[in-house]
Amino acid sequence: MKLNRVLMALATSSILVGYTNNVAADPIRVATFNVSMDATNYTPRGEQINPDALVNALKSDHQQIKNIAEIIQRIRPDILLLNEFDYVDKAQGIEYFKKHYLQVSQKKQPAINYPYTYIAPVNTGLASPFDFDNDGKAGGVQGDAYGFGFFEGHYGMALLSRYPIDFDKARTLQTFKYKDMPNAQMPIDPKTGENWYNEQEWQSMRLSSKSFWDLPITVKGKTIHLLASHPTPPVFDGDEDRNGKRNHDEIRLVKDYVDNAAYIYDDKGNNGGLKPDTRFVILGDLNAAPEGDKKRPLTTNQLLDNPLINSSFTPVSKGAASRFSESYAASYTAYWAARADYVLPSEYGLSVEGGGVFWPAENNELYRLIKDRNASSDHRMVWLDLIVK
Repeated sequence: MKLNRVLMALATSSILVGYTNNVAADPIRVATFNVSMDATNYTPRGEQINPDALVNALKSDHQQIKNIAEIIQRIRPDILLLNEFDYVDKAQGIEYFKKHYLQVSQKKQPAINYPYTYIAPVNTGLASPFDFDNDGKAGGVQGDAYGFGFFEGHYGMALLSRYPIDFDKARTLQTFKYKDMPNAQMPIDPKTGENWYNEQEWQSMRLSSKSFWDLPITVKGKTIHLLASHPTPPVFDGDEDRNGKRNHDEIRLVKDYVDNAAYIYDDKGNNGGLKPDTRFVILGDLNAAPEGDKKRPLTTNQLLDNPLINSSFTPVSKGAASRFSESYAASYTAYWAARADYVLPSEYGLSVEGGGVFWPAENNELYRLIKDRNASSDHRMVWLDLIVK
């Protein structure tokens, strides 16, 4: 990312001032938002994590959830990926959120309706019989689950759309095995010099910590593939860097899918990724930053330097630019000072009209919606306005 692009976006994007949908009617707005709507946020400190905590919070007229709904109503994406939205009782939570929050005016904002929803199982909290975290205790959830989580469906994903989703052609790679990625990054135990995962664990380990989705959406007679994921954060491990390596390879899977790598297979056994000349948008909290003290450029550059991906426009905010001193701070999407969330379109068939990050400055009345991590989320909504060609 170059500084002049950030300054240009700050100077020209009127969206960043009032956060209103004031662009021309022709573009579609595509967004990603890690909403922190998971059970750990709604379970009292010291109590066992309750899988029903999100649903219970939704039914309690919860202020944090109302703030999230208000942000969505203000930005009004046509297509929106929600990260960290628990997958419990199938669609119970997301349908309640749509009906009782999004379809209800928040602070006099127009209600918003998403007729099409995609939500599916994820690997987080899916128990395994193995000792993946090598703490001497095999089996169960948290560190020994196929993706870290306290119960199956924890930290899930959901996609909302005003445009039809082609459910019959949707692809998921939830069960894709880590071992089946050529030259996958096996972590090494620094104490023994041996592979972190034993052979039985490696044969079973899934690559996606949550899942990877390819959701075709029909927009104005054209198909756009929404490539949604939420790789594991590259922390909470040790010198073996097992989460960092997994994060790298989860993002590599996105890159290889765009490149139509032959080794890829989906949960139905179909091989390959996207065909040439396909419209797509990469969405999600990728948990990897190209700059700053948390940077992992070898990870992010797999996407940002890919010739099939248009990364020329970097969404920014005045709020982050005014809060942090780094020259690239305007691109931050998380309160802990990192660009972690991405909307990246294909070079083919799409052009970028504009975009932004919902991060109001402290002197803005809307700052109340993000003043701390409990007001809405520790992440900010990121969006692009795209013209379909």
